[in-house]
Amino acid sequence: MPPNDPNLGYTYQLPSGGMFAKIRNALSQFSDIFSEFDKYIAPAYHHDRCERSVQMRLYSMHKREFVMIFVLFFACLSLTIFIGLAGPPITQTSPIDATSLLPKLNNSDRKDVATGPYVMKTPRLSTYHQQLWVIAKFKTENSDGEIIDKEFNVCVTLSGINEDHKPEEILNRKDHQNRTRHLHCDKQICDEFIVLHLGHLDYTHYIVNIKFYNLESFHTRYNIKELYFHFKTYNPDFTQIEVWFRLIFLIGAFGITWWFYQGLRKYPVHCWAFEQKWVGILLPLLMAFDNPVFPTIFLLSSWLPGMLDAIFQATFLATLFLFWLSVYHGLRQNERNLYTFYLPKFFVVAMMYFPTMVMSTWQKIGELKDPAYDHTLEADFYVVKAFFYIFGVVYLLYLTFLILKAYSELRSMPFFGLRLKFLTLLMLIVLIIGGIITAYKFGVDVLEDNFVAQLDTKYSNSGQFMSFYGLLNIYVYTMAYVYSPASNKNIHDQTITKDNPAFSMINDSDEDVIYGSDEDSRRPLNRGHNDDDSD
Repeated sequence: MPPNDPNLGYTYQLPSGGMFAKIRNALSQFSDIFSEFDKYIAPAYHHDRCERSVQMRLYSMHKREFVMIFVLFFACLSLTIFIGLAGPPITQTSPIDATSLLPKLNNSDRKDVATGPYVMKTPRLSTYHQQLWVIAKFKTENSDGEIIDKEFNVCVTLSGINEDHKPEEILNRKDHQNRTRHLHCDKQICDEFIVLHLGHLDYTHYIVNIKFYNLESFHTRYNIKELYFHFKTYNPDFTQIEVWFRLIFLIGAFGITWWFYQGLRKYPVHCWAFEQKWVGILLPLLMAFDNPVFPTIFLLSSWLPGMLDAIFQATFLATLFLFWLSVYHGLRQNERNLYTFYLPKFFVVAMMYFPTMVMSTWQKIGELKDPAYDHTLEADFYVVKAFFYIFGVVYLLYLTFLILKAYSELRSMPFFGLRLKFLTLLMLIVLIIGGIITAYKFGVDVLEDNFVAQLDTKYSNSGQFMSFYGLLNIYVYTMAYVYSPASNKNIHDQTITKDNPAFSMINDSDEDVIYGSDEDSRRPLNRGHNDDDSD
């Protein structure tokens, strides 16, 4: 505009700071309009937004990194399963034809076939055999085609042969009450049943004396054609594999734990993200799950190492169940009171954990007093078992409710949605594979050890052990990597970009990240196709 323009002085005679005041007023009005939509696109007050935490690697990962994570997960799991399938059988069985132990085999009508006594010497045993089961199997000449359920009693005496080759009495008739068993037969084939179980082995050989009662009438009507006893133990070759791979898993868990804590040690614990805190709990329990004291089973002639192993496994699994409940609920709110937030979850998980401990302890104590004890024949056993299954269903319903609630509130939020998707996908993989393992009777240690001797448990190789331990270890390793800190930048290196219009509230993180690059923490995960993808 020319200098002699008469409107020049009049046009710019405004109050001091007037232009800036108008700009601030316009921005304020825009902020008011934007705040109307803020509740739909940003976390609510009870979400984790107010928790200032360490930025996780999850936030900075691209799609192909996620693909690589899952490819490596399945590759490692497939490798462990392949090694297990190529391994030896878990158990080994030595059958004995019981009729060969009786005189006058040509006289099939003799009642001593149904009564005994049957005196047998076990094969040579070592601590690598771990445990011993004596199993009986009948075969009859039943031609009626009817299903039979016969109740009878069995009396067992047991002696161990010491280093001087002399028998030492372990179980005698005076201290032993006849134990009840049920004989289930479908036509000519009868189900196996456990005669006795030794949880630990103190002797190289045992002498077993077995006598049946109340089977005379059964033998008279159906004629017991065959009777076999099976000495069933763990395979020493499998035991060696178990020791070595437990050690490998333990070393891996220790290394991941050290690496995870090294990445987080420069940050205060209260600044850790919710998932990081839980992974920090799961990692030490994973080392207990892999059991660093497992070799003491072969050094000590005691039931205590086996009991500790069961406790470690049950504790880790219970904590994992508690983690799933807590994280799906905890992502939706920041107030996590002990009584209102954790107590209901502790109660549901404890109602599954303690029945497991009761059943395991019940079995161990009963078998210490009497190796022929069968806790499944006790009426209270089914009460405890029903209690476990009832709260198992309650847990699944509670978990499903929390998942649906979390997705309904958080799925549209940029970073919360990402956390939910990763957590849910990985959890479903673990549950599906774990369910398949259990369905096919995989996982000797997941079930109780006494289930190994059940007839319907058919173990052919070490795949069940490797798949179960590999699944849980690799699962926690994966979470430790994804939830680890995103960078190793200086704790005080903070770049303030709130005033940058390129980073609006809609692209804000679910947490106010105070560590690492603030610019990286606010970069949207779902960018347009025209954006530069530098990875």
